[in-house]
Amino acid sequence: MNRTDAPKTPATFHVKSFGCQMNVYDGERMAEMLGTRGMTAAAEGTEADLVILNTCHIREKAVDKVYSDIGRLTREDGTRPMIAVAGCVAQAEGSEIQRRARNVDIVVGPQAYHHLPDLIDKAGRGESAVDTDMPLASKFGALPARTKQARPTAFLTIMEGCDKFCTYCVVPYTRGAEISRSWSAILDEARALVDGGVREITLLGQNVNAWTGEDGRGRAQGMDGLVRALARIDALKRIRYTTSHPNDMSEGLIAAHGDEPKLMPFLHLPVQSGNDRILKAMNRSHSTDSYLAIIDRVRAARPDIALSGDFIVGFPGETDAEFEDTLKMVEQVRYAQCYSFKYSPRPGTPAADMDHQIPAEVMDERLARLQAVINRHQAQFNAATLGRTTDILLERKGRHPGQLIGKTPWLQSVHVTASELSIGDMVEVDIISAGPNSLAGELSRRKAA
Repeated sequence: MNRTDAPKTPATFHVKSFGCQMNVYDGERMAEMLGTRGMTAAAEGTEADLVILNTCHIREKAVDKVYSDIGRLTREDGTRPMIAVAGCVAQAEGSEIQRRARNVDIVVGPQAYHHLPDLIDKAGRGESAVDTDMPLASKFGALPARTKQARPTAFLTIMEGCDKFCTYCVVPYTRGAEISRSWSAILDEARALVDGGVREITLLGQNVNAWTGEDGRGRAQGMDGLVRALARIDALKRIRYTTSHPNDMSEGLIAAHGDEPKLMPFLHLPVQSGNDRILKAMNRSHSTDSYLAIIDRVRAARPDIALSGDFIVGFPGETDAEFEDTLKMVEQVRYAQCYSFKYSPRPGTPAADMDHQIPAEVMDERLARLQAVINRHQAQFNAATLGRTTDILLERKGRHPGQLIGKTPWLQSVHVTASELSIGDMVEVDIISAGPNSLAGELSRRKAA
């Protein structure tokens, strides 16, 4: 099967996003852009004329899954949709994707997806449709205005790229250098989202707290100033952000956690290891002491803050004792939740060529031990909310009739039976039970918001 077998002029599409929240944002923006072209999202359970696989390249298994999904898109009768591979796998592998998977029609990187309509036209004519350029001009100016969102929460990318060059990470190569969007563009998009019904915005960036810019008066601003400006949008009730880097955790942003009530008491601050030698080998520009000092300052500003982090086990050369240091850090910080992974060598990164790669069975054992500690702390954090009264923003329907699910300020999922309420309502609930992954609540009184 070759690339001319796909539909020439697709009318319907489906975007499948893998990986991080920035991919979710990019997927939404691609869908909005295709909507302005007259295309519609395929109804659930129906086949689309165009399938966009919006990919992640952080881990090897994520890449393998993309190729597996590509293979499954050919239908029993031998037909297939037009297939586009977007995102970081597209950026990293480029036209190699089409050599490996001949039924892929379009390859487009994360900095070039605003060219997707032109690429669809090229593919429909049977022409090469590969675009992995990283132009100096921002793609955001070429994207359409935000449309009404189906949920009361939304992601908003405020910066892209990374200048940190951690030795295990492909992001600087697939997303490029750090670039901050302008103050006015961010505020305009936020207002459009709020006008469309959004009540909570999560600001996104590979190193989101590295955002810098100038406000409307030409004054230099960091992310704390941006957060305070967003908080002045009356109908916006909650602000979150992810993912942060310890070296960009400014005192102004820490202070904002203490005195800006719309900034939720939740901080995702990856450290990756609890051992200084491993951190240096990772090219992480912080130490365990400097990281813990930041945690102390954040907790002093906002004592009830929930902390989240990322950890990699089995980095090349990691000894048993160095892994034990990571366990000690987790025990000391007591995260409300965490992401933990086995080290996955990514082609082209310095760590992939390091000596003393750790055997898979050792990484498996270490990951199991780490996750046991993380899960214990998460369960304890959830249990500590039992009996608390708190606001939740209702985001989606639950599995049972009349059940809705929302999030606490600390990003915990709460299910509540409230058939008289609607998605988007902010309500006050009493937490009546706490499991390891979610909470149950009952209405204490309806809160107008």
